[in-house]
Amino acid sequence: MAASSSSGTWTAPEMPSWAVPAALAILMGVYALIIFELVHRALAAAIGAVIVVITLHAIGDGPDLGTVVTWIDEETVGLLIGMMVIVDILGRTGIFEWAAVQAYAFSGGSIWRLSIILCTITAVFSAFLDNVTTILLIVPVTIQIAKVLGIEPIPLIIAEVMFSNIGGAATQIGDPPNIIIGAQLSTQALSSNPMLADQGISFIDFIIHVGPAVVIAMAPSFWLLKKLENEGLSGERHRNVDLLKLRYGIKDVELLKKSGAILALVILAFFAHSSFHHDLLTVATIAIGGAVLMLLVTSPHHVEEQLDGVEWTTIIFFVGLFIMIHGLEYMGLINAIAEGISDTISQADADNRLMVAVLLLLWVSAIASAFIDNIPYTATMVPVVISLAENPELGLALGPLAWALALGACLGGNGTIIGASANVVAAGLAEEAGHDISFNRFFKTGFPIMLLSVFLATIYCVVRYAIEWSNNWIPMVIIVVMMVASLSLTPMIYGPSPSRPYNPPEMELE
Repeated sequence: MAASSSSGTWTAPEMPSWAVPAALAILMGVYALIIFELVHRALAAAIGAVIVVITLHAIGDGPDLGTVVTWIDEETVGLLIGMMVIVDILGRTGIFEWAAVQAYAFSGGSIWRLSIILCTITAVFSAFLDNVTTILLIVPVTIQIAKVLGIEPIPLIIAEVMFSNIGGAATQIGDPPNIIIGAQLSTQALSSNPMLADQGISFIDFIIHVGPAVVIAMAPSFWLLKKLENEGLSGERHRNVDLLKLRYGIKDVELLKKSGAILALVILAFFAHSSFHHDLLTVATIAIGGAVLMLLVTSPHHVEEQLDGVEWTTIIFFVGLFIMIHGLEYMGLINAIAEGISDTISQADADNRLMVAVLLLLWVSAIASAFIDNIPYTATMVPVVISLAENPELGLALGPLAWALALGACLGGNGTIIGASANVVAAGLAEEAGHDISFNRFFKTGFPIMLLSVFLATIYCVVRYAIEWSNNWIPMVIIVVMMVASLSLTPMIYGPSPSRPYNPPEMELE
């Protein structure tokens, strides 16, 4: 044990037959604490982590502290801490208030138009940054504009989270599950695998294969969002835009120049990270390096106030969640899901095997990612996808399996408040501003949108991958028609121009 403590390595003992039911019971217990709000979600995750570690010790030689620490995803935690510091310093310049007024000006006073603008920006940014970083940047803007207009920010924040996960699915760097899939199924990673060496996927492949499904899902998701959040996202708020621009301009131009330049460098480094894979150049080291540089440039002698901008309850939640999920993984819960998928696919008729594989991977991944954080789930499922593609008796291509897993894991993250990292970060930022988003409140909107987007992704995957067409152009034509039909709904969803005259400003920023 002392040796494992220094190395952080541990070999799990053989699990008894009751390990998987016990793992499921622990997961359900933690969910009960969160759903019924018996304790704070960070404490619920910590309780789950402690129980899992104790259970592993009861089974056999359990993990020591050095091993448990390695279960924490340092990439996610490092990214969160670094970007929280950067966003806090940037917020002191008044840029978020300024951006909020600009978004309101484009909306013409319509709350629904405003939500479309913010959600579209969130989806696009999430595709080319990552959705956690995007949420850290967009939610403060949303909270500020809600104060200006005197509206409840929770519907807007939930809407942004929905489209952060949808937009993030479009590229390899947009969502953590895609980052995992792209890294482990790349041409370089599979170069030593003779059966799959020529089936590796690239950055462009994500845009070509997953991007169309995202486009198809966007407008219908907006339509359903309008139905579900009609009370919070309807109506108009008219303010004197010129007066707002004067009142909520940039507070500190010099600080904005310094912090904005550093943020631009960080964003460029994020893009470089997607092109140049280096052990040192990770999203965590980029974010933390940017935070340290920003502290050095803006306030080298006073850092306490800036460090207060870190949402430590969110960090604790993630730490507890990662430990709990990895412990449940060692207890066999996630492997049981994977084995069930493999067995079901192998039993299907040879002519329908690809369709069964795509449908199972897509829907099981979506449901599992809604209730189990999609990062560890995806990390566990990628080897399963590889083994399915390697099996000569199944005869399955790697690509369709990878795209089904990516769409299921990313879109499924919308199902619950702990389904994806972006959800938890948004809830933490909202709570810090005095607006608590409960599990049930998020579930009411998130789960139906998740079902709709996964249903549309299912149609896309079946048309493109699971049906053998007599002509290869037929599925392409159908997909283009689906994309055009979805985009054609945009003017209808955006709505007519507001006609009510403006009222004088009623609310001021705190």
